[in-house]
Amino acid sequence: MTFNDIFKSSFLEKATSFAVMDFIIAMALAFALGLFIFWVYKKTYNGVMYSASFGVSLMAMSMITTLVILAVTSNVVLSLGMVGALSIVRFRTAIKEPLDIAFLFWSIAAGIVLGAGLIPLAVFGSLFVGLILWVFVNRKTSDQPYIMIVNCADKESEKLVLEKLKESVKKQVLKSKTVSGSGIEMTLEVRLKGDDSDFVNEISEIKGVKNAVLVSYNGDYMS
Repeated sequence: MTFNDIFKSSFLEKATSFAVMDFIIAMALAFALGLFIFWVYKKTYNGVMYSASFGVSLMAMSMITTLVILAVTSNVVLSLGMVGALSIVRFRTAIKEPLDIAFLFWSIAAGIVLGAGLIPLAVFGSLFVGLILWVFVNRKTSDQPYIMIVNCADKESEKLVLEKLKESVKKQVLKSKTVSGSGIEMTLEVRLKGDDSDFVNEISEIKGVKNAVLVSYNGDYMS
């Protein structure tokens, strides 16, 4: 073993074999796909409070995953070490919307496919997924369930409310009823006739009705 062999750096040898052009192309495509995923997430979000930071994290996640896969595919030994390193990572951020899980997995999958060099699959696959989400998430249904909460002063006002609901909505189901000294509280599941919610105003004007609230199941409130 010579003096030069002692100070020979395998790390520098790997750095010289690094393909800069492959990195630039992969990261540029990862940024473009991440931006597309961010845009689809913003346009299809139907939750209570929109989080811009989560959208940016989707874009960053696709780029970071691409970077990791580029490193893993270049070295078999590194891939085994990467599996062990990532196995100890734990993410404890709560997912508030079920659809957010699909966007997270989409960003990771796009990064993995891009890092593996399957560019057409990543591009056309992301376009197809985005189109499906755009169509189905934004699809409006006339049979969407709502929760109706009404506080009545007495039994007579309760009867008038039920009669008004019967003629104003497509379907009504009593979920709970609480009777106390202050009055009667009813919780009902209702199906609207179209998008008209003016009957809520009419119910609130019935004598003996203290308040009436209509709540969507997905967390959106209607006035």
